[in-house]
Amino acid sequence: MPTFGWTGDQMIVIEDVHKHFGGFHAVDGATMTIKGGSITGLIGPNGAGKTTLFNVIAGVLEPTSGRVTMGGEDITGLPPHALFHKGLLRTFQIAHEFESMTCRENLMMVPGGQSGENLWNTWFGRSRIADEERALRAKADEVLDFLTISHLADHPAGAISGGQKKLLELGRTMMVDAKIVFLDEVGAGVNRTLLNTIGDAIIRLNKERGYTFVVIEHDMDFIERLCDPVICMAEGKVLAEGTLSEIKANEHVIEAYLGTGLKNKEKVGA
Repeated sequence: MPTFGWTGDQMIVIEDVHKHFGGFHAVDGATMTIKGGSITGLIGPNGAGKTTLFNVIAGVLEPTSGRVTMGGEDITGLPPHALFHKGLLRTFQIAHEFESMTCRENLMMVPGGQSGENLWNTWFGRSRIADEERALRAKADEVLDFLTISHLADHPAGAISGGQKKLLELGRTMMVDAKIVFLDEVGAGVNRTLLNTIGDAIIRLNKERGYTFVVIEHDMDFIERLCDPVICMAEGKVLAEGTLSEIKANEHVIEAYLGTGLKNKEKVGA
């Protein structure tokens, strides 16, 4: 499988982004830069605006104001399907799978522009459709093997565990030319063994294939293992950026999590 990567200091630049819902400012002037080739952690207390910011970047929500660029191109407000074709993908806290289809079929559904989507081709281009399906099947099987879930290829996706569904979602990003993947609480409801498997896959995709990741996660062991840098948000704003050790020692971060100051700093991320 080819490598699709992008390295550089400014892959994604978020400039003074605001997202308001009536009088509630879910994102309130967030500014940050995501470096190409990095695994960036995004942490913060519940209600910090992390998922809303993800939704703005990924085109699910339009910002009230502010700007998002990717490789210098303004992508503010572009819809998810347009960003998908640019290589920007996101996963969700709750996996979105076609429950009655097999894991292999779920992966084969991902690439757009397949010949079988055209009615004319179903009549007169059957050979081309068959060739595409063989190639997609081979790629899907390679992805399943990479994620160590090839034994689930023919299982209905709705019948596998929550952690396996998160791996399958990660696999969906591998079926296209992903450049940057936003992972929203990939560890939620996942047992430690599967979470380690997910972490292994993310590291391999980053190191071997050049994927850039941004990870929202509350499990600080997972963040510490994967992420550098780590960005902390609270009340819709960016509080701090650095290594996890630096973040844990930051008084503003401690106050945001605990409201108790430095004397309890060892509890941040516990």
